[in-house]
Amino acid sequence: MKAIIPAAGLGTRFLPATKCTPKELLPVIDKPVIQYVVEEALAPEGVDECVIVNSHDKPQIEAYFSVDTNFEQMLEVRGKKAEAQKVHDASTLPVSFVYQDEALGLGHAVHCAAKKMDGEPFFVLLGDYFVPGKQMNIKMAEVSRAHNNASVIAVAPVPADQVSRYGIIAGECVGSLDGVEASGEQAGAVWKVTGLVEKPAPEDAPSHLFIVGRYLLSPRIMELLADQTPGAGNEIQLTDAMERLLDEEEMYAVVIDPMEGCDTGTPAAWAATNARLALQSDAAGAFKEALGNVTL
Repeated sequence: MKAIIPAAGLGTRFLPATKCTPKELLPVIDKPVIQYVVEEALAPEGVDECVIVNSHDKPQIEAYFSVDTNFEQMLEVRGKKAEAQKVHDASTLPVSFVYQDEALGLGHAVHCAAKKMDGEPFFVLLGDYFVPGKQMNIKMAEVSRAHNNASVIAVAPVPADQVSRYGIIAGECVGSLDGVEASGEQAGAVWKVTGLVEKPAPEDAPSHLFIVGRYLLSPRIMELLADQTPGAGNEIQLTDAMERLLDEEEMYAVVIDPMEGCDTGTPAAWAATNARLALQSDAAGAFKEALGNVTL
């Protein structure tokens, strides 16, 4: 089983920093964002490879996941064996690449990896969001197994006055994760999805649950994406293909705590994620000292 990580975007929100450094390689503490995503993707049992959908204009990502023996040896000679091991561990993660050289939408990016999926279900993880605890995909796989290997998406509640910013699910709560007492829009609740509504007006929203960028999808979605017509923004939208999938197969959603994940999609979110993880790390004391008199 494989996981797809779309990473071909230009990262325009981070310019000029991303002129030479891909957004996915910006560090959070001591690792680039995309390494956190890859490690999260490999956490569920049975996932043995991450397929990164890259652009040929961003060879730095492929270089990062390639072994550099000379560099590792140089670090070891200088007595930095622990650092050399970290570099080696990152470069030997089971990662492969396909390419999307035109910005034709998330659905198009996912379909670029179709030949590598071997007709099996697959995860999709958006590359500017990661889950330090690595449990979200594991929970989604649990729900899928409980419902005949159905597609599952992760969703989170959003205030009513913000639903018009997101894709919102329609459906009903049908249970909860094993060992969790949850209902409605509480974390751990499981919904059967009946529809996907893009940016509804508050009075028209069928729920307050939005897709957070984690998907476990049936292989049928690749067949649907192959002939999916352009939608919003004249792009191939993954949600459009998922709506078509609902006509043929069941789909479920697991409600997660919004604080379970870390957003790095904007400079402000990236900075906040760095601060949040720094305060949770072994270096929290040094981080607070470095801040001086700044009030958090």
